[in-house]
Amino acid sequence: MKGPRETDFAYQAVYRYLTHLISGPDCAAQIRLPSLRQLAVRLNVSISTIQYAYSLLEKEGRVYSVAKSGYYSLPMASMGPMTSGNDLLETVYAYARRPEMLVLSADEPALLQPLDSPLLMLERELLRQYPRQPPLAGQPCGELELRTALAARYTSSPARCWHADEVYIGADLRGVLEVLIAVLCLKDATVLVESPCDWVILRLFEAADVRVIELPLQASGALDLEQLKDLLETEPVRLVMLSSGLSMPRGSQVPHGNRQSIAQLLARHDSWVLENDCYGDLGFEPDGPRFRDLLDPDRLIVFSTFEKIIGPEAPYGYLLSRQLGEELQRHFLLRSFRLSPIRQKAIARLYSNGRIDQHLQVLRRLLKDRQVQMIQLLRERLGDALLPIEPQGGATIWARSLRRVDVRRVFQRLLKQQVVIAPGELFSLQGLHGQHLRLSHTFSGDHDLGAAMGLLGDALRLESID
Repeated sequence: MKGPRETDFAYQAVYRYLTHLISGPDCAAQIRLPSLRQLAVRLNVSISTIQYAYSLLEKEGRVYSVAKSGYYSLPMASMGPMTSGNDLLETVYAYARRPEMLVLSADEPALLQPLDSPLLMLERELLRQYPRQPPLAGQPCGELELRTALAARYTSSPARCWHADEVYIGADLRGVLEVLIAVLCLKDATVLVESPCDWVILRLFEAADVRVIELPLQASGALDLEQLKDLLETEPVRLVMLSSGLSMPRGSQVPHGNRQSIAQLLARHDSWVLENDCYGDLGFEPDGPRFRDLLDPDRLIVFSTFEKIIGPEAPYGYLLSRQLGEELQRHFLLRSFRLSPIRQKAIARLYSNGRIDQHLQVLRRLLKDRQVQMIQLLRERLGDALLPIEPQGGATIWARSLRRVDVRRVFQRLLKQQVVIAPGELFSLQGLHGQHLRLSHTFSGDHDLGAAMGLLGDALRLESID
């Protein structure tokens, strides 16, 4: 896997290899692709890396998986044109995978400081300690050592403690959330979410026929308590999803007083609360107690992923729940997630030896530095066209056009100039945020960011509809 692009992540090299396979002479016909294990041996990388590369191609609609059979390529004739624009999200994904593009649409905090090297080093050490260890059939919910480490990390007091058997680990965040949707029987149920909301979560709810009500965040990052109270009293809300720390993609934190008032209001209603902790460790400054510290743990579910802080070598998703144990165990067993026990043990050691916390200190500082530079550049180059909301953490910036513009046309214009942005409409199912966009300040490759900001400013001015 070594060559002229040795600085790439391993999954990127695997992705290019698979792209070549499905674009070869037989690309007009469906072909069965190598298994995870075959490719891991052939390319000398981990199974998790192969799985992540396959998942990217699956999101792009270029391959599909068949249970107990493997992955297959889609014939080129069955794939629609990349630039059709019928599905905005698919177009974003497709162009973001092109090597020549400047991707300002991604949300990859760990890109600045991945933990892949320490993780793989620990994995090699563990392989020497546990050579040829037979797989343990009794851990469908994840490696016990990692579940124990996560339970300890989320425990904050004797009353708010977690145990390993209340932690569930899946192959990725999408798979874990699909299990949760099934366990909570959310089909045709009503779910209340903050808005803007992560497009992956919105698409999962939409695909499962979940009725989503969006509660817009206020300028301060707070939620409107009267609106929330009215919705809880007049709508059959089964689940309320809230961010534990950062509300992404906006990058804001709910003020402490508002958070306490929300918790008191939720305590009077019989809804499940789902805490999104994917960005909980990426706030630049401590923000006080999380919702899980204020709510009844028996009505609370927490979910997160390692990928945002460790990188693509740790794509696993996980959730914590006290009350759904029997059903969660059954669904995780049915899913038969293929997880590397050694990789999970290595992640557990990163938590137990304090390496994760050391890493987070460095990562937050790097993200803050990049964010300051990006905000300054936006104000210098686009001060008359775009109003950025200064984020309190994370790797993206949420911004609003100062003119009334067609942001989708801005997006299409920039694609022709090899720049990818994320229009705000992606972060709503109800047509909100049409004048917004999300920009990332972490990206790979050698690009002239100043020139890209100039192109963005020109596109915003040219597509003004006032």
